[in-house]
Amino acid sequence: MINLALLGYGKMGKTLASLAPQRGFEVSLVMDIDVNDQSRGITREKFKGVDVCVDFTTPQAVVENVHRVAALGVNLVVGTTGWQKHLPEVRKVIEQAGVGLVYAANFSIGVNLFYKLARAAAEIFAPFPMYDPFLTEAHHKMKKDAPSGTAHEILRQIQPYLVDRDVPVASVRAGFMPGTHELGFDSEADTVLLRHTARGRQGFAEGALYAARWVVGKKGFYSFAEVLELRAES
Repeated sequence: MINLALLGYGKMGKTLASLAPQRGFEVSLVMDIDVNDQSRGITREKFKGVDVCVDFTTPQAVVENVHRVAALGVNLVVGTTGWQKHLPEVRKVIEQAGVGLVYAANFSIGVNLFYKLARAAAEIFAPFPMYDPFLTEAHHKMKKDAPSGTAHEILRQIQPYLVDRDVPVASVRAGFMPGTHELGFDSEADTVLLRHTARGRQGFAEGALYAARWVVGKKGFYSFAEVLELRAES
């Protein structure tokens, strides 16, 4: 059994806690904001015996959480979104601490394969300026960041192929939708769409636990897409 610490106990944290024992993890520590205000709950005593820590908290909490967990020599998986502007700082923290971290805007394996499809589509449509690219995403009304981290990542992945093209992004926050992302190419004659729709949170939890198992005992700073590529090559 792999000893797992969970930072954040919202809907994703609870899904992880429910699924983890079925996937070979023992949840040895759970901390929500009420016991980890300003990351003060992350102590050597509490993290004794922890093999890997999964963070689904808030964008404001991630950086300090990583600082403190890495200083304890514990590897991490970060599924929180909205903190990516701090990537260089977090990478430096991980490298200096000599631990491992896997991050993603979206831990769905399907979404990460969707990124590959999006890149291929952008490359195919790039020579045809009559097709305008666009990106839409929809999530539940409680989601705080917009556009989503996944939308930002799709945009980042396709922009090298669409250097001189504007890619508008539209966001919807309503109801209880787990998440839908759609990349489209529209012309006067027709529309081509690529869509990923999540049916629930289990897919995100499965991916995060996959990453958690993979990163145990490793050093370095990895995106989940890199983890899947390395797995495919091995």
